[in-house]
Amino acid sequence: MRRHVTANLSLDVVVPSDLVLSIASSRTGQGVDEDLSLLLDGHPVQPEIIIDSHDTRLHRVKVRQGRLDVSYEATVEGREEPLPTSPGDVIRYLRPSRYAESDELAPTAFAEFKGLSGLDLLHGVSSWVGTQLSYVPGSSQPTDGASRTLLSRQGVCRDFAHLCVALLRARGVPARLVSVYAPGLEPMDFHAVCEAYVDGRWLVVDATTLAPRESMLRIATGRDAADTAFLTTISGRTDLVTMDVAATADDLPSDDLSVPVSLG
Repeated sequence: MRRHVTANLSLDVVVPSDLVLSIASSRTGQGVDEDLSLLLDGHPVQPEIIIDSHDTRLHRVKVRQGRLDVSYEATVEGREEPLPTSPGDVIRYLRPSRYAESDELAPTAFAEFKGLSGLDLLHGVSSWVGTQLSYVPGSSQPTDGASRTLLSRQGVCRDFAHLCVALLRARGVPARLVSVYAPGLEPMDFHAVCEAYVDGRWLVVDATTLAPRESMLRIATGRDAADTAFLTTISGRTDLVTMDVAATADDLPSDDLSVPVSLG
């Protein structure tokens, strides 16, 4: 499979700011052709590259006031095996986190998914979240976590993913959030899914069912959206003016939801 992805962002840097971008594919090396450009008022800016957990590539840049234009493009050939999982990963992704409050949602998880385990639990959680929530763009706030999402019964991809992560952790399954490029996604944007660790494999759980799981390309991996946001303002102030994301695949697969899928 050949995947082609692009992301173009324009930001108004209101005051000197320290920014972290997470828009590059985590995959590098053979089979990857990519280009990242940052221009401040038309002049090139060189970011610092930081490697975070699970090969997440962060680009940190400190800039003065002005218009920052960011452009990323990559073509990725084929798939590759996921990184090995450490005992620390298992513990980290069983704990509650800011946007995936598995401790608060434990009673719900035990009531709704009693007796389920393994792949049956993954299918049960994905189906339940997909039927309980309505996908409504603009319906949630950036600070909303899984508990608030369940109360409101609506949200966008990150809200669906946070609720899946929290419910699975509450049932003793390590789960994490992954930001991805998703060929076939409609409406097109950055996408967020849940990954759950079952039988020695990290498997994709996407309750939105908005894109084929096999076509997805990993960007960032972490506990929740706090670790995977496409833009983080460490200090200063920036306003997002425009953003355009595109992702295509030369052979877009169908998605049989009964078949487990790993990101590759």
